[in-house]
Amino acid sequence: MKTASILGVHFHAVTLQQAVEVAMSRLRTRQKGYVVTPNAEIVDLCRQDSAYMGIINHASLVLADGIGVIYAAKILGETLCGKVAGVEFGEQLVAAMAKERMRLFLLGAKPGVAEQAGRNLCAKYPGLVLAGTQDGYFTDPQQAIDAVNACGGVDVVFVCLGAPKQERFIAENMDMMHATLFCGLGGSIDVFAGVAKRAPDIFIKLGLEWAYRLLKQPSRIGRMMKLPKFLLIVIKERLFGRKGK
Repeated sequence: MKTASILGVHFHAVTLQQAVEVAMSRLRTRQKGYVVTPNAEIVDLCRQDSAYMGIINHASLVLADGIGVIYAAKILGETLCGKVAGVEFGEQLVAAMAKERMRLFLLGAKPGVAEQAGRNLCAKYPGLVLAGTQDGYFTDPQQAIDAVNACGGVDVVFVCLGAPKQERFIAENMDMMHATLFCGLGGSIDVFAGVAKRAPDIFIKLGLEWAYRLLKQPSRIGRMMKLPKFLLIVIKERLFGRKGK
């Protein structure tokens, strides 16, 4: 797979459908690995933490989840196939899994939310097997590890603990869990459960999902201001190379 380097993070240049095909191929051949979906905030975290960048860059799939990453690629002259939102990847992967009666484990969100998400996904995609769930409020990682292993073998685990916690959890614990593919998908369980809603399609198509979130939650203004700062860093990188970091 071709990659695009954005401030040291190596994104795979794939479409949503290609990403799902790669994931399914790994599942069929039992190749253990993990998927990450960095946005501009996560790329910025990687710049500040080389160990975290290592976790991101060692993923089997690094998907560009965020319009900021797409803008950055254009500024840097790197080629990406467009935004691949984590929640869309997760849903399309579930749809493909259901056709082969594969087993899904949901890890994250508040108590009861993962169960509702599982019911919704199984109703929407007959054939999907919900192997189990665990909320994200555990204090000892062993609790989550045991919950996955108690299922007797899982194809995919959606790890929705938020960045950087979810990626660190996967990297530190995946070898102890009886599952093949781990996907760090942020707040996707809340969306699948109907607890949270994505922006209307028109906002998503125009690359303005961030604006919709800001309208719904004005308190996000602090986080949103990181995007212009991120793009300035990218512009400096383009103009001055490493001196711009």
